[in-house]
Amino acid sequence: MCSADQIAADVARALAEDIGGGDLSAALIPEHATNTATVVCRQAAVICGRAWFSTVFLRLDPAMRIEWSVTDGDSVAPGHTLCRLSGSARALLSGERTALNFLQLLSGTASTARAYADAVAGTHTRILDTRKTLPGLRAAQKFATRCGGCVNHRLGLFDAILIKENHIAAAGSIEAAVRASRERRPDKAIEVEVENVAQLDEALSLGVEHLLLDNFSLPELTTAVLRTAGRARLEASGNVALADLAAIAATGVDYISVGALTKHVQAIDLSMSIV
Repeated sequence: MCSADQIAADVARALAEDIGGGDLSAALIPEHATNTATVVCRQAAVICGRAWFSTVFLRLDPAMRIEWSVTDGDSVAPGHTLCRLSGSARALLSGERTALNFLQLLSGTASTARAYADAVAGTHTRILDTRKTLPGLRAAQKFATRCGGCVNHRLGLFDAILIKENHIAAAGSIEAAVRASRERRPDKAIEVEVENVAQLDEALSLGVEHLLLDNFSLPELTTAVLRTAGRARLEASGNVALADLAAIAATGVDYISVGALTKHVQAIDLSMSIV
C-alpha cells in the first residue's frame, strides 16, 4: 500500500489542479448545506483506489462519512454500489471529479492487471509491471497492479539496477557495465537486458541472476530457458499482448513484463449521484 503521505500528496496536487482558487459552481450552494451521495460501478471491474477517493473528500470536509461496500482488489458486477457518502454538499460537488478520477483510473489499472494475471494462472510465470506509468502516479498505479494480482518490478531508477541496451552501448560491453555495477553498488541486485542468445551466454558467464529477454521469439525463449537451466531468473519483454501470455508462459520463463498494465489504461465507468 502507498503511504498516507504519498496519497495525501497525490490528492493535494489533483485538487489544486481542479479547484485552484475556488470552486465557482459549488459556491452557489449554501455553505452549511449537507447531502448524501452514492457511487455506482457501471461495468464489471476490479476496484482499487479507496484511499485516494476517501482522502479527496476528507480533505474538503473532515467530517465526511464514507461507507464502503468493497475493499481494494474486490471484483464487482455492473450496477454495484461501491460507497455512500454523507457530508458537506459543497465538498461532495467539489471533490466528485477528482475522487472519481482516482477511483476509475486505479480500478482500470487493477482490472487490466487481473486479466493479465488470470491469463497465466496455473503456471509458475508471473506478470511484472514497468516504469511506463502516468507521471506522478507511479506508486498509485503499482499498488493497483498488485491489487490485480501482478508483481511490481522496480519502483524507479533508485531501487534496482537494470542494464539495458543503451547502458551497454555507453559502457562498451555487458561485462564492463556489470563490473561497474558491482564495484559501485554491490548491495543492489542487477538485471541485464539481452537481445540474443550470445548476449544471454555472456551475461550468464558473469553470474547475472536476472535477465530480461528483449523481443525473443517463442523458440528463442524456449532456448533461453534450456540454456539457463535455472541459473538466472528470466523475464520476457517486448510488445506483449494479452493473447500472447499463455504461449510465452509455456516456454518456462519466470516473468513477463507488460507496459500496457499501466500505460494503456481504460478508465472504469463510475457514476456518483447526489440523493
